[in-house]
Amino acid sequence: MSQPVQPPNPPQQPYGGQPADGNPYANQQAGNPYAGQQGQQPGNPYAGQQQGAPTGNPFAGQQGPQGQQPGQFGGSPFPPAPPAARNQVGLGVLAGLGAAIVAAILYGVLAGSIEREVGYAAIGVGFLVGFAASKVGGANPAVLGSAAVFSLAAVFLGQLVGMSMILADGLGVGFSEVFFDHFGDVIDIWKEEADFMTYLFLLLGPVAAFGGARRAG
Repeated sequence: MSQPVQPPNPPQQPYGGQPADGNPYANQQAGNPYAGQQGQQPGNPYAGQQQGAPTGNPFAGQQGPQGQQPGQFGGSPFPPAPPAARNQVGLGVLAGLGAAIVAAILYGVLAGSIEREVGYAAIGVGFLVGFAASKVGGANPAVLGSAAVFSLAAVFLGQLVGMSMILADGLGVGFSEVFFDHFGDVIDIWKEEADFMTYLFLLLGPVAAFGGARRAG
């Protein structure tokens, strides 16, 4: 019976010190091509850099004036809001007073010309005073209160102006003589002639003043 023939030379392992199991990287750590490099951790090619280096923020180490980082205003990403404007109460009161004087003269001239009072004119007086006062002084309680008082006084003064014009025309004298020289007599006549509509027109002025102030705000 014949013996099997042995091959003349047994197969040699490739690459000297490497195993013959077909893995040329057996001496290196499995799946880590950087295992032999000093100072680097597996899977992190930047492990050798100094600690605290910027990672995605190129301005992390930079500071602006007074320790502020770029793009910040006092620690906030938005600039500070400007301070709110203060209500000019004094100017608002003066504006209401000036509007009341002008409105009273216009109301009196209208009433004296047509020899009667008009409710819409009284409303216009109050609206004008309230609007002017609140437009300048804001929605301040002192401004609104003064506007209501000025409106009432403007309607009353307008009634006196209109009555003085009617008396001056009837007596054939000048307006200034009746209004300034006999102002007390004009008030007495107003009291005698006042009726429900007269007082109603007085109340319309302050009510319209609040409406004008609301529209101005």
